[in-house]
Parts: sequence; structure tokens; C-alpha cells
Amino acid sequence: MRWRKLLWLAPVVACGGVAVAMIQPPPAPKSALPIEGKGDVKPATKLPITQVVLFNSGVGFFSRSGEVEGNARVDLTFPETDINDLLKSMTLQDLDKGRIDSVTYDAREPVARTLASFAVNLAANPTMAQILGQARGERVEVSLPAAAGAQPVTVAGTIVSLETQKIPAGKETFVEVEVLNLLTAEGLRALKLGEVLRIKFTNPALEAELKRALDVLALSHDTQKKSVSLNFAGEGKRRVKVSYVVEAPIWKTSYRLVLDKDTAPFLQGWAMVENPTDEDWGSVKMALVSGRPISFKMDLYNPLYVPRPTVEPELFASLRPPTYTGGIGQEKAAVAMGGGGFGGGIGGGMAPGSAAPAPAMAGRAMKRGAANEADGLAKDAADGKADKSYVQNLGRQLSERMDLSAVSSSASASQLGDFFQYLIEAPVSLARQKSAMLPIVNKAIEGTRVSIYNQAVQPKHPLLGLKFKNTTGGHLSQGPVTVYEGSTYAGDARVLDIQPNEERLIAYAIDLGTEVVPQVGQGSSAIVSVKVNKGIVTTVRKFREVRDYKINNRSTTDRVLLIEHPNRTNQGYKVVETAKPTEETAELFRFTTPVAAGKTTEFKVIEERSLAETIQLSNQPDDRILYFIGLNEASPTLKAKLKEALAVKAKWDAVRGTLQQVSAALQAITVDQDRIRKNLKETPKEAPVFDTWLKKLSEQEKEIDTLTAKQKQLIADEVASRRSYEEFLAAISD
Repeated sequence: MRWRKLLWLAPVVACGGVAVAMIQPPPAPKSALPIEGKGDVKPATKLPITQVVLFNSGVGFFSRSGEVEGNARVDLTFPETDINDLLKSMTLQDLDKGRIDSVTYDAREPVARTLASFAVNLAANPTMAQILGQARGERVEVSLPAAAGAQPVTVAGTIVSLETQKIPAGKETFVEVEVLNLLTAEGLRALKLGEVLRIKFTNPALEAELKRALDVLALSHDTQKKSVSLNFAGEGKRRVKVSYVVEAPIWKTSYRLVLDKDTAPFLQGWAMVENPTDEDWGSVKMALVSGRPISFKMDLYNPLYVPRPTVEPELFASLRPPTYTGGIGQEKAAVAMGGGGFGGGIGGGMAPGSAAPAPAMAGRAMKRGAANEADGLAKDAADGKADKSYVQNLGRQLSERMDLSAVSSSASASQLGDFFQYLIEAPVSLARQKSAMLPIVNKAIEGTRVSIYNQAVQPKHPLLGLKFKNTTGGHLSQGPVTVYEGSTYAGDARVLDIQPNEERLIAYAIDLGTEVVPQVGQGSSAIVSVKVNKGIVTTVRKFREVRDYKINNRSTTDRVLLIEHPNRTNQGYKVVETAKPTEETAELFRFTTPVAAGKTTEFKVIEERSLAETIQLSNQPDDRILYFIGLNEASPTLKAKLKEALAVKAKWDAVRGTLQQVSAALQAITVDQDRIRKNLKETPKEAPVFDTWLKKLSEQEKEIDTLTAKQKQLIADEVASRRSYEEFLAAISD
């Protein structure tokens, strides 16, 4: 279809896979289209919906087409919630040498702003006193009650003010009343508003303003529908088309899967669509797109007002005292004033009962522009061209099996760029506010029955399931699956989005005929290597864990058991001495093992991981070094170097021992000298023992000098011995 003349309400429309490049309309002819309601405009031409494309992102692409004659107007109504999407995405085409003149729609001025523009502002739900307060200076006629049987009294005057007065209402009790002060011909009068029967403004303009404000309030209550008028200009009959993207319920899928002993599994898929509009769909072309185009809402409908500063004329403006800031602060302020800137896993699928998985189709980056995607969609949907790879009738009746082949698929599946679409071949008619189920898949698929065991899902029994391959030729959207065994209901399952030729698991019932008992086998731990680098010893210890699955098939049919075992690769574990898993996901290994009917077997999963430990030799005692020497995993060269290191350390230990002895002797002499000095203070000099103690004290002083010199030498020797030991250890590498 060739796009000829186009009016854009937005510069670019790219929502839900629909986008068209902007084309400037041709110059207006000399005889321009008359203003709405004047001239030869033919109003209210109907354009029925002829094409619907539904997406999984909560929007729908709608196209209306029909004929107009001459200058014509098409009136459409939309819920107010759709107006923003409409203004963002609407495109119009006059296909036969006509032109788009204008598009008008009901404005939505904020009610409070509109009400504030009238002489009497009703925005805040004012009381009678507040309304009269706004009308100060206006003349009114006030009707007051008269005596019994008499006509009400009318008082005419000008509103001066309103006030609240306290009047007695009993003993020491007062009540507040509102009083209207009027300037009458007789002078000022105060009228209690509670006694007033009627008030009438004598100014016709003010009365009209009040009525208009009330009309605005009344119209604001009808917010359900807004009118949009499309004006076309031209001569003769012409084809016109209008397209737009608005919010719509996502289309959903539901599947039926029939399992039979003698035939391949049979899959039937239904698409559930809804008509949320207020008009019937009559023989519309429909396409269902499986994809997640980016779609957003933007407020284009509400008027936006930008606050503006008040500028006084310089001649009349008073000089204000200036203020100053520092250089850095001023520079920052100047900058601030400137313009601103502008689940499937590896193998697919997850076990039922596990944590809610992320969507299997995470969404790929669009490699082509949205406009190219939309052109393909519009062309396919309009021309009805797509790969018709579907089964309309399998032509077989299966005994003791639900026959779904009698229902033929009414949709053809095809790739649409990064999306996938089902093009409904037969026109669809759907009454407003109604829903429908449309068959989109009706094919046999490749599949194998399995029993799926996951201890976290069901600790005792596996689940009956099917491992199948999507051989339908199309994309399968996520949805529930009802499973039948022949003609009998067998259970429910759920699938995520499945690409063509992708394999997936489903589970629909508990396999009560099979029991699985998982047991923790005998593990082990052993050092596998010892290495030394610059005095740092690294030992690698290997840990082995065994999980033994004991399986008992008590049923009368053979089973293929699929064991789901935690995938702990990210923790350093690897599977050893076990059959290679048939499938791997980020969370699970899946191991397959056959189990004959009435037999018991076991399946072991052995995992190993290695942990390294580093130790610095210089900080270790002798027994720790002897431990490394005694390890069988240490090389003879390493053992020899460690023994030599112990010999070097023995020399250091000998020096340290001698140093400790000398230090202890000095300490003992120091204590003894303190004792002798105390005795000398208490002993007379004439006593014979005084000279003995004085002589001993002198001898100890000489001994202290000798020990102190020896201690200094030993300290230097100890430092040198320790350095030699540490340097020797640091040089060890193996």
C-alpha cells in the first residue's frame, strides 16, 4: 500500500511496531476547506475499524478505512484515557488526491483555571456567603420572610460586606451567624443570611457569568468520552484511512496437549482477544504480535502553562538593594541559571514449583529501526502475505483420544523482525465488550514422556512430564497448558515463551508410581598438592561429595527419570565419575536414567571441589614444618629444603637460648643487688658482715659488666641468625 498524503499529530510515531516517516502535506488549494459547521462540509462520515493488531505490551494498533465525498468530516469518540495515546500516534491518509485539512478535539482546560476566569469563582465549592463576598459592590434583590399570610419582603441594595456576628441563644450562650450588609435607599441594613429566602443579581452580565460557570461544572462531570473530528478536503469520492495506537488488553494464549501411547503429542493453542471498545468489530483483519515493543504514556492532552516572571517597567520600578556573592558561588549560580541538558536458562525452562523465573524472552536489542519493523507489519497485515505453515486438518481420528484435529488453525505464523506474529486469516467479527478465542496452533509436536525429580519440589515422588520440542514452526507465547491422557484430563502445566525448535520441559502431575530417596554418600577430603613460593606454602585440599539417588519404580510401565541436581559450578564444584548431564541450566543439572517397571536402581552424582590454603613458614613453629615434611604430597626436594631450614633455625634457637640465660642471670644479679643495698642501709659499718656485703656488691658489679657485654653480642647474633633463617625460608620455592 502506498502512503500518499499524511498528517502527523506528532513528529514521529513509533509505538507497538508501527512507524511511518513524516511526509509534508501538499500546499492547500485556492479553495480551502471551510471552517467546521460552515460551507459544504459533510459531517459525521463513518469510518469503521477494518484492522486490529494486538501486542503483548498493553497496546493495540487500530486502523479505520472507508470512503468520503468532497469536503467531509469524520467524528470519532474516544475515552479520555486514550486521548494522549491518540495524539501521540494518530496518522491520517487521503489516498485519492485529497488532503488532510485539520484535526480538532475537545480541549481539556483545567476546570479550576476555567472557573477562576469567571466573575464568580466556583472552583473551591464556595458557600453563599463566599459567593456574595466575591460580588461586593454589585446590586442584588433579597427576599425576606414576612408575617404570616403576607408576601415576602424584597429588599434591593448594594453589597457592602459580609461579617460574622455572635448573638445570644440562651443564658450565657452565643451562636455565630453570617450577616449581609447592604446599602439600601434607606441606608445600611444588616440581613441575617439564615433568614434570606432568595438573592438575585440585578446585573445581567454577572448573572450570565454565574450560569456559565455552572455550565462548566456540569460539563466537567462528563469525562468518559471526548470527541475527535477529522476534516478531509478534496473532490469526489475518495478512500481515506486513519490509524492509531491506544491502550488495549494484552492477548493471551492457552494450550491443550493430548498425549497418546501410539501417536506423537498433539498441541492445540488458542489466542484470547478482547474488544474493549464501544463499537462492534465487523470482519476486521486481525494480527497478534508476540513481542514487547517499548510503549509509554505522555501527557499531551492537558494544557501546560509555564510560570513567567513579572517584569516592571524600568522607569517606574523602585531600586532594590543589591546582593552579592563570592566568585565561586557566583560562577555556580550562573551555571545553574543556564539551560538544562536534555527462563529458560541454558537448556530452557525451570522446574515447576521453583522460584518465579525471569521471562524466557528477555528481549533482544532492535537491530532495525522501529519504522522498518512497522512497515513490515503494516504490509503483511494489509496484504495478508505470510508463511502459511500451519495444519488445518490432520485428517485422523484417534481411538480413545480427544480429537483436536477437527479444529483447524485460523492463523498463519511468521517472523516479524525481532517479533513474531500470528495473522488471523479469516476476518474477525466481535461485538463490543466481548472476548473471543481464536485457534492459532493445531499441530503434532516431538516429545518424550519423562518423570522429573527435584528434591526441592517434591522430596518423595517425581512429577510426570513431557520433554518436547517446538516443531510447530512458530513462536509459542507463555500460557497455561491443559494436558489430556487420551480423552481424560491429566493435569495442568505452564510454559514460558518458546522459540521455534527450542526444547522445553513441562510437568503436569505427581508420579505416584515412582519413589526417589536421596541420600548423602560417604565423602572424603585429601591434600592433593603442596607448593612453596618464597617461603609461603600453598596446600590444595580436594573435597568430594556424593549424592545417591535410590529409585524405586513400582508402576507397570518403564520410566525415564530426569533428576534435577543443583548446579554449584559457581561454588567451585565439578561433576566427576558421573554420566554427563543431558541438560544444564544456570541453577540445575539434569541427569537422565532409565528405570524398568518394578525395578529398583540408584544413580550417584559425585562432585569435587578444591580449596587452597596458604601459610607463611616464618611464623610457624617447628612441628608445623615437620607436618609439611611428613606429607606424602610434598616433593623430596621440598622436604630436603625444609629439613635444612630446620637446621638453620636450630642455630637461631641456640643463640636465642643463650641470650635468654644471660638475660636471666642479669635479672637475678639485679634483684640480689637490691637486697644487699637494703641490708647495707640497715647494718652498722662496724659490723663484720658490712664489709662482706660490700665486697660482694663490688664483685657483682664486675659480673654485670661482663654479662652486659655478652648480652649485647648475643642480641646482635640473634638478629643475624633470625635474618639468615628468614632469608633462607624466603628463598625456598618448589
